[in-house]
Amino acid sequence: MKSLVRRGLRLTAGLALGACSALVELLFALLSGLALLLVQAWPRARGAVLRPVHRLARRLAEWERRRLAVYLGAESSSAYTPERALRYVAARWSLGLLGAVCLLCVLIGAAYGAYLFLGWFVSDVNSPSTVLFSGLAGLFLLFLALQGALAVADLEKKLARHHLGPSEQEELQRRIEELAVSRAGVVEAVHDERRRIERDLHDGVQQRLVALGMLLGRALRGQDPQRREELLRQAHEESRLALGDLREVAWRVYPVALDEEGLAAALETVVERTSIPVRLDYGLAEEPDRPVATVAYFVVSEAVTNAVKHSRATSISVRLTEGPGRLVVTVEDDGVGGADPTGGGLVGLSRRAAALDGTLAVHSPPGGPTLITAELPCA
Repeated sequence: MKSLVRRGLRLTAGLALGACSALVELLFALLSGLALLLVQAWPRARGAVLRPVHRLARRLAEWERRRLAVYLGAESSSAYTPERALRYVAARWSLGLLGAVCLLCVLIGAAYGAYLFLGWFVSDVNSPSTVLFSGLAGLFLLFLALQGALAVADLEKKLARHHLGPSEQEELQRRIEELAVSRAGVVEAVHDERRRIERDLHDGVQQRLVALGMLLGRALRGQDPQRREELLRQAHEESRLALGDLREVAWRVYPVALDEEGLAAALETVVERTSIPVRLDYGLAEEPDRPVATVAYFVVSEAVTNAVKHSRATSISVRLTEGPGRLVVTVEDDGVGGADPTGGGLVGLSRRAAALDGTLAVHSPPGGPTLITAELPCA
């Protein structure tokens, strides 16, 4: 609710500022049009007039770009020509005035709508039907004005995008650059994962197998039956530990439960295998696509593992929710904080998320808590 109120206030402020700038832009359009009309027949004079007109048009366009970015959340390119800026300013003032009309209608509708509830107490009512009709009409006007304000804001974004860009070619170029970066990140993440697997096998499973071989060799060479039995018992224990390490490595490579039972079951296994309490809030109505589920699993698994190893946390909270076309994964612990977003594990998660056009954010001030949020696009 608070977020909705803040968005409404930003929208109102943006339209109000747009209405003020519309008056300046209308005056600019009239004066510049008149000046260009007077020198239309003289090319040299027209060029002399166009230079300050273009310069002022660009300043007005930059003001509008900042207003749209701050209050309406609309980003546009700064690589536009003065001619495009002039066309944008010449067309935008009408939208600004329309926004002012919508805001005025919102105030009028709210006033009449409030009269429906307050008019009975603040004045003598001689005609209840008039109060009722006026109040209902005010509420209807308020509804229409709010819809109009939202439509004007949407038109503002479209107009800026049409005149100021980015153009379709610029958008394609940006997308190509993003794909190139994400592809390089995925390749690097795969290499990091391979190095981690090799390190786990070398430092864990391989060492235990070496110890197992040495114990069996000593048992074969031993002459004392009691000593041989003790060595075989140690070898059996070492083989059990080696099998456990091998299962741990295989689980970290890819959990079988994710394919067989789904994301919820795989995350429950992570919770069960963690040495500190983990609260799992799984709020997904349907199973996400396999690539999205895989990234979500590894975000939770790696974040929980890091919290256990480094944060000195006593509890961890994992939450999965659905947004508009997004799957949101949050992992929070009550540890000491100070997690480094550029660390190998978190960078690998960022690359996994970027490969799906998702994002990963890390908020970990010194003293904690640490909050890791991943937003992944899904159908």
